[in-house]
Amino acid sequence: MKQRVIAVVLAILLPLSACKSGPNASPAPAVSDSSKTAVRDNSKPAFPGFDYYLLNLSWSPEFCYSHPNAAECAASAGFVLHGLWPQNNDGSYPENCSIAPGPENPGAYRDIYPDSGLLKHEWQTHGTCSGLSADDYFTSARHAFNSVRVPPSFLALTSQTSMPPEEILGLFTVSNPSIPRSSLALTCGNNYLTAVEVCLDKGLHPITCPGIRSCRARVVRIPPP
Repeated sequence: MKQRVIAVVLAILLPLSACKSGPNASPAPAVSDSSKTAVRDNSKPAFPGFDYYLLNLSWSPEFCYSHPNAAECAASAGFVLHGLWPQNNDGSYPENCSIAPGPENPGAYRDIYPDSGLLKHEWQTHGTCSGLSADDYFTSARHAFNSVRVPPSFLALTSQTSMPPEEILGLFTVSNPSIPRSSLALTCGNNYLTAVEVCLDKGLHPITCPGIRSCRARVVRIPPP
């Protein structure tokens, strides 16, 4: 009789064990105390955490030299918003944090992202790591971008000029007294200006950049819009 009971128990347990250990087995759904299956909400981005934002203002003429058909190039703009990027103090940064959907109306942000492809890229790569909804993220990006005043000399540029990186960043501090020099960095490529970057806390206030490498060229060339 005892052996028969053991055999019956084994007959029940063995199939259950096989279902969980198979190569294509799926984990059992999580069940709450109310016996309802837990469902993950993918409408909100995951939030791995980060230390600060890096606001990247791209110098459009340099980009448009090699991408003349890009949407932003039709406007002959100067500094344009590339992105508001979550960063960590150790130099790392989160990317592609979830599959949360982008804004319901991407066209609402055409003033900062005339290229819908760039908007989509910025949301998927960086925005999903912000802990914000898509609309809150792009609203924050717009606010951060509009809070930086471009020096008048860049707005009036009609021919290529050259300038030391420190002089360029000095012009930004003069035009933006609330942004200290320690919050700014400049990027360059082949001795051409590519972008000015601003380090911001999560409330979008300027902070000292933690180890952001700035352009080391003695002089950078600046093509006009």
